[in-house]
Amino acid sequence: MADIFPPLDPVFLDLGPLKIRWYGLIIGIGALLGLWIAMRESVKRGFHKDVFVDLVLFAIPIAILCARLYYVIFKWDYYSQNPGDILKIWEGGLAIHGGLIGAIATGFVYAKIKKLSFWKLADIAAPSIILGQAIGRWGNFMNQEAHGGPVSREFLEGLFLPDFIVNQMEINGVYYHPTFLYESIWNLVGFIILILLRKVNLRRGELFLSYIIWYSIGRFFIEGLRTDSLMLTESLRIAQVISITLIVIAIGVLLFRRFKGYANERYLDIDKK
Repeated sequence: MADIFPPLDPVFLDLGPLKIRWYGLIIGIGALLGLWIAMRESVKRGFHKDVFVDLVLFAIPIAILCARLYYVIFKWDYYSQNPGDILKIWEGGLAIHGGLIGAIATGFVYAKIKKLSFWKLADIAAPSIILGQAIGRWGNFMNQEAHGGPVSREFLEGLFLPDFIVNQMEINGVYYHPTFLYESIWNLVGFIILILLRKVNLRRGELFLSYIIWYSIGRFFIEGLRTDSLMLTESLRIAQVISITLIVIAIGVLLFRRFKGYANERYLDIDKK
């Protein structure tokens, strides 16, 4: 059996009163990489190069605020007794669905103000969003959170995982499903699929709706393995309910836009915004 080492330090850099945690650093890296990809693609699609820089300046803080607010609301039994912990986002506790709600709402308002096509913006952003999610899950890994139920070390080694992942999945003498890794891989595959779908020249909005459907399918099944799910009732996981709802809505919007003729423009069109 491989040697078992202590868990990785969640603090990247300790400067005394200032601590930079891996969680925030990894999420930041994901956001910057996603922005770079979106900026390159937006220029090809006829937007000014600064469109996504301006959007991100509003979208990221609002998304983080909404992600935290969403999490705190559904964990209110704890935070009502520990209000001092509400602002400790560096320790984890950002709900992806809350962040998506904030980011999408910000994008919609931004598009209206700038008189741009929201669907075109969303299509360009979709691969960047899911790539950011794939990278961001490694912040959960460093915090030893968002994991699944107990498994054996032999099970993890049977997945041919490197020792640093296997060892990090050991918490207080128990090994757990690396659900962060399952979702990260699912999202990375989704990123590749969305990049390939760009060349298919889907109708406007359908790349973004494909992202919603792909992510939600994976999240529904992976959520069923997790032990830290936000619960609507004793047996009903909020993320699974939201995932099913998003799949139904995305398919409905896609069909509605097609049948009503609202999606005649194509992704590769650059003459209209």
